[in-house]
Amino acid sequence: MNTPERPHILQIGPLLPLLETWLRDRYVVCLLDDAPDPAAFLAEQGARFTGAVTSLFGISAEQIAALPNLRIISNFGVGVDKIPLEVTRARDIAVGNTPDVLNDCVADTAFALLLGVARATPEADRYVRAGRWGQPGQNSFHLGRKVSGARLGIVGLGRIGKTIARRALGFEMDLRYHARHPVADAPWQYESSLVELARWADFLVVITAGGAGTRHLINGPVLDALGPRGFLINVSRGSVVDEQALVRALAEKKIAGAGLDVFENEPRVPAELLTMDNVVLLPHIASGTEETRQAMAQRVIDNLDLFFAERRLVSEAR
Repeated sequence: MNTPERPHILQIGPLLPLLETWLRDRYVVCLLDDAPDPAAFLAEQGARFTGAVTSLFGISAEQIAALPNLRIISNFGVGVDKIPLEVTRARDIAVGNTPDVLNDCVADTAFALLLGVARATPEADRYVRAGRWGQPGQNSFHLGRKVSGARLGIVGLGRIGKTIARRALGFEMDLRYHARHPVADAPWQYESSLVELARWADFLVVITAGGAGTRHLINGPVLDALGPRGFLINVSRGSVVDEQALVRALAEKKIAGAGLDVFENEPRVPAELLTMDNVVLLPHIASGTEETRQAMAQRVIDNLDLFFAERRLVSEAR
């Protein structure tokens, strides 16, 4: 009896090793990075791929055009701003992502950054390691900023934004949010003006979607409104923050500090940020726990398996 041929999957960029193993166990997988000339490879071999898997690298409109039989893209992550959805919709290509399974870890990271920059814990750690504590001529370590009872503004109140808001309850924080529209089931105060939200907030946490519609949403006027005692936390996409405006605001002490997990041109980080003690920098690890990454990997597989079996997805990007 003939066994049906396994679908051919194009892998764009490296993935979690566990996910790569699972993919190879189920499908015929080709890593595009292995091709000496990726464009030439797709021109010659693109027709054999019915599925693609990617992550932060996304997939371009040109790559999709070179895959005439592509039916599904399964993304390792929630954000799909590097997948041209207008192209996939026109081609009726399903796009799966991994919502919900990473809400807790991203929310935890937002608060790790918030606490880290407010209480200067990374800076204090460096202070101790350098042997400066208690040395002659050294003043005591500078005071931090109290978090409990502070005003928290959230930019974007989707699944992760709501999880962050619930974390804030434990710190007895006053909370308001900004989004394109009020969220129907949200008990927190909606602020239609992002500038006014920033002016009100002690801490402004950004967790909105990326893409053209939110590019540089956090700009000079927003940072000016946040003010010299305000802190910016970004766990969304680097493109949402005007990075040069942020560098200027920090250098000129227009805001008190920033906690950043994402950057405009990852993995490149502006050199100015590397020298600032009032900035906490992470290498895009908000979802980076063993448990969450495994759950994300499982969702990538589940989306592929369900699509090829029943032409539907566990979670479809909109």
